[in-house]
Amino acid sequence: MKDTARKFGWLVNGARVAVLAAGALAVATVAAPAQQPPAKKEQPAKKDTKAKAPAAAKKEGGAVGEKQQTFWVKLCEKSPIVVPDKEGKPMREMRNICLTHHERIDGNSGIVVISAALRQVEGEEKQHLMLMVPLGTALAPGLRATVFNAEQWEKVQKSEKFDDSKLEPIKFAFSFCHQAGCTAEIEATKELIEAFQKGAGIMVLAYNAQRQLVAFPVPLTGFNEALSGEPVDNAKYSEARKAAMLQIAQRQQQLAEEHRKRQEEAAAAAQKGGAPAAPAKAPAPEKKK
Repeated sequence: MKDTARKFGWLVNGARVAVLAAGALAVATVAAPAQQPPAKKEQPAKKDTKAKAPAAAKKEGGAVGEKQQTFWVKLCEKSPIVVPDKEGKPMREMRNICLTHHERIDGNSGIVVISAALRQVEGEEKQHLMLMVPLGTALAPGLRATVFNAEQWEKVQKSEKFDDSKLEPIKFAFSFCHQAGCTAEIEATKELIEAFQKGAGIMVLAYNAQRQLVAFPVPLTGFNEALSGEPVDNAKYSEARKAAMLQIAQRQQQLAEEHRKRQEEAAAAAQKGGAPAAPAKAPAPEKKK
């Protein structure tokens, strides 16, 4: 547990620089639902899974074929972590921790649909890649992610088939869930980082609680620049993200108001159309002559 807390403490507790961090100073927002509909009811065969998931992602995530902001951002902060001293005893030490991070946010609800982060800790050779998906994901199967080059990613965007038999998905095991979602991680090897640097996009596959496959696209546009560049100013980033979340909150209020008006109009129409007609007056009796 201590090791887990050390690895993820900054990500979970780093509210000072936006705990859900993030896509870039211009946060990428989409109007896709956070709890996305299933891509397929039955678990597909290995080859079919990789071939059909991208098309499903276009339908579900609403992001594969759309032009949107897909920036990555590097956020760094000094944070206390537990490390062994010369005698092997645990001690707290302040170290610089950086996340090269991307997230996609539902433009209506403000919920993080998918986030990915490369985590670097000062003084540690190993780096870690973390993915976060919404709550409600089945934990036992874990996650799978496949990196696509530019040509393959273009075909993904167009829902075109291509030979993916040589593509090996990366397997992730879930580490923990929190209020924002469920996080899975693996060690980011040199080969994996190079694949990200050369790639154009990642397709993340997970299963929901009904064991239905759900696909989450993650564009790699801007990853190289963020990884090799200087970290952004935490205060400015936090302000930009708050502004984006405020816009989403205003959008939520607008949608709620529109929904209320539609309900009132429907109720008024039903009352007007369903009101009983006034009874016809009985004819006056004829006068006897």
